[in-house]
Amino acid sequence: MKTLKFPTALVTGDCTTSSLTLDGGSIIDQCIVTAGERGTFFLEQHLLYVVLGGEVTLTCGRQQWTVRKNEMILLRKSQAVTYEKRGGEDNGLFESQLFAINDELLVDFLTSQNVQVPTMTEELGTQISPMSDKLVAYCWGLSPYFNDPSQINPGLLRLKVMEMLYLVMDCSKNIFRQMLQLRQPVKTDIRRVVEDNYTSPVSIEDLAYLSGRSLSSFKRDFQQVYGCAPASWIRERRLSKAKEMLSVAAMSVADVCYSLGFENPTHFSRIFKQRFGFAPSRAAAN
Repeated sequence: MKTLKFPTALVTGDCTTSSLTLDGGSIIDQCIVTAGERGTFFLEQHLLYVVLGGEVTLTCGRQQWTVRKNEMILLRKSQAVTYEKRGGEDNGLFESQLFAINDELLVDFLTSQNVQVPTMTEELGTQISPMSDKLVAYCWGLSPYFNDPSQINPGLLRLKVMEMLYLVMDCSKNIFRQMLQLRQPVKTDIRRVVEDNYTSPVSIEDLAYLSGRSLSSFKRDFQQVYGCAPASWIRERRLSKAKEMLSVAAMSVADVCYSLGFENPTHFSRIFKQRFGFAPSRAAAN
């Protein structure tokens, strides 16, 4: 299954979710489905995932969370997340809203609040938080906005996003502290970062961000740990994993290509043949 990018895919029409856009990018998305749905999306922006009905299981690297009705979770950008949605017992629907939180909005909010961002020395683990009654009411109050998104004033939409951030800060200290950390990622173990994310469509800049390092520091530390450049290591690991998957799993070449973060099947087939001397279709046949 192809990995869709959030929020780009929601603006370009690759997804069926309703979307509100600000400054040319998706900012709030509404999802309502009547049956179980699975997939993978890659986070181009930070994501506040709010569940209003049913539940969703999210998997990111070695971590997994199940977010239920009237709960929320904050996920950092530059990560691939798989999801499995299930409808609620009351009406069989899964209902959620997804808030894309870019750096500009976060800075605007922290500035308006005069928040002093403390130096983070330990990475805060991602946790599920309950929503307050005010935040639940706020989310349901957004429903009419999705009926005719083109008629919404951008200034009003920006205020609505700021209102959401105020309500989150008010009801969940854990989520708010995680938001503060988004501006100042804590340095984490390079091995864990790359092992958890090398199969995703991540750039070297993404991995540097996730590790809490500048690009130059990441490359230097990576070289010390693995003895080679990040791009070479990632390409070799992806190709080796692709060969393994094709030989043991009933997956098409395209499915393996997209699941490991390659650009497209044509590019994948070319570099696979360069590496192993035969086409990936032959590996699948064996």
